Formats: sequence, C-alpha cells, structure tokens
Amino acid sequence: MQGQPTPEKIMQTGLAFFGSKTLLSAIEMGLFTELARGSESFDALSGRLGLHARSSRDFLDALVALGFLERKNDRYGNTPDTDLFLDRNKPSYIGGILEMANRRLYPFWGHLTEALRTGLPQNEFRSGGPGLFETLYADPARLKQFLAAMTGISHGANMKIARSFPWKDYRTFVDVGTAQGDLAAQIALANPHLRGVGFDLMEVAPIFEEYVAKLEVADRLQFAAGDFFKQEIPKADVVLMGHILHDWDLPTKKMLVKKAWDAVPKGGAFIVYECIIDDDRSKNAFGLMMSLNMLIETPGGFDYTGAQCQGWMKEAGFSATRVEPLVGPDSMVIGIK
Repeated sequence: MQGQPTPEKIMQTGLAFFGSKTLLSAIEMGLFTELARGSESFDALSGRLGLHARSSRDFLDALVALGFLERKNDRYGNTPDTDLFLDRNKPSYIGGILEMANRRLYPFWGHLTEALRTGLPQNEFRSGGPGLFETLYADPARLKQFLAAMTGISHGANMKIARSFPWKDYRTFVDVGTAQGDLAAQIALANPHLRGVGFDLMEVAPIFEEYVAKLEVADRLQFAAGDFFKQEIPKADVVLMGHILHDWDLPTKKMLVKKAWDAVPKGGAFIVYECIIDDDRSKNAFGLMMSLNMLIETPGGFDYTGAQCQGWMKEAGFSATRVEPLVGPDSMVIGIK
C-alpha cells in the first residue's frame, strides 16, 4: 500500500540551492585548503576567513550538518572526502569545476526560465558579449582554470576508460579536445604500449605539455594543434571525444562523428563519453540537467541518449556500436569501423 504523499522531496529539491551555495562559498574562500593543514578553533578559522560575527557560526555548523566539515568541541576540520578532493594543493582536487559553477553557472542558471522560453543562451551572450569558448580562450589564466575544471569532472571516467577498454588490440590514439590531457595521460599510464596525440587549439599546447610532463608520460604523448571545424582529425587506431559532442547542434555532432570515422582504419574505434542520457530519458537526471546547462551556455548544444549516438555512428559508417557505463552519470558509446 502506497504511503500518503508528502512535500519533503519537493521542498528538498526546490531549496537545494541553499546547500549548494553554502558549499560553493566555502570552496571560493579556500576553507578546505586552510583546514588541510589541520583543524582550527572557531575563532581562528572565522578570523582567517574574514567571516562576520553574525554568520560565521551558522556557516561553519551548516557545513558540519551537511557532512563537509567535522567538529570536535570548538575545533573544525575537514572530512576525509573534503580533505582529499577540495584541498587546492592536492592533485586530487576537483574544486575547479565547482569554482566555475560558483562564478559562472550559478548566476546564469537564474535565467533558466528565460532560456526555456527563448531557446537562447543565458551566459555572456545574453548581454551581447562573446560566447563561452571565445571568452575562455581569450584569457590564458581563465583558460587554464577551465581546463583544470574539466580534468576534475572527468578524471574518474578517464581512469575507467584507460582500464576497461580493450587497449591491447590497438597501438595509437588521438584525444580530440584534449584540454589538459588527463584522458590521454591516464590511457598512457595504464597502457605502456600505446602512443597518443592530444588534439586541441594552439592556446592549449603549453597547458597540455606541462600536465603530461608532470605525470611523466610526455615521451609517449604529443600535442597536435588544430581546429576540428577547419581540419581533419589526426589519424589513429582509436579516436576519443570526451565532453565534446554535447557542445554542438545536431549537424555539427554528425560532422564530428563523420570526421572520426575518416580518421580511424578498418577495425579502428571511436569512443564518445559524457553524461549519456538513458534511452528511456527517465533515470539520468544529471545528464538531462547537463543538457539544460548546454541550453544556458551554448547556441545549439544538447546532451543525448546512447541510442541517438549509436544512430549517428551507424549513419557515419560504423558497423558495430555499444554503450558502456563509466562512473556516476557518465557512459561511453563505442563505434567500431
């Protein structure tokens, strides 16, 4: 027998931005990085962060109640999760994407209703400014921060791809839209026989080269500068696109899939991964909301189901396709030529 309806889930979701902004402000202030050195007393910590007396206790205790801080007597410390993932000085830091969410997405999502009614982006484009990518690539510091954010959100899936795909059957790969190069680096680390290429715009080159050198795989990875709108994708046994296709409208998606088909030999593979929506469009809520984020950020981008992506691959000429889950909301779609 079904229980009586309650408003609990409605209220939790409707006011979820309370908890979200509390966490994002803590990251913005560097709270978890400060506490990575050890727990601090309330007075010392609130003073170091410059918190006003009216709000400081509520703010820190809210983070305790949310599970992001631990408190013993009057001392506050990180939890194991926040210490590992939200300390800016650790290579495991994933806060880059959350810093971007705080600075960009949080205010832009305030205009979601307008986006839903107009179909138009609500970022800098809304006030007559350049689009997302023009804005990012015009500022080297902001570009580096954005690419680090992409690494943060993709790292778990990158490691899974590096270990779960049958790489023993291949010798070369190209990572299209490589960003910092984490996907390429994780593949190289897990598969010493492979050689790979990171393909992206020229502005990305120094960021890629610094990153792969730090992970000590620069001897097997090289950067190829190029624009996939104007040039062909470099030839390789496997072509990968992570968090790329959803940025673009349908004709552009199909164009990129066809370029991937052209780039691989017979028996070669094409791997697409991002927040693939389940075919029933009823389970992967994050993937569906990521598609709404593409509405906010791009003129024509949208996320899609595994079946849709398989259809585009088959239309381009790939003979066998499959969908495999990765981590969280991410899946990969694989096409074999």
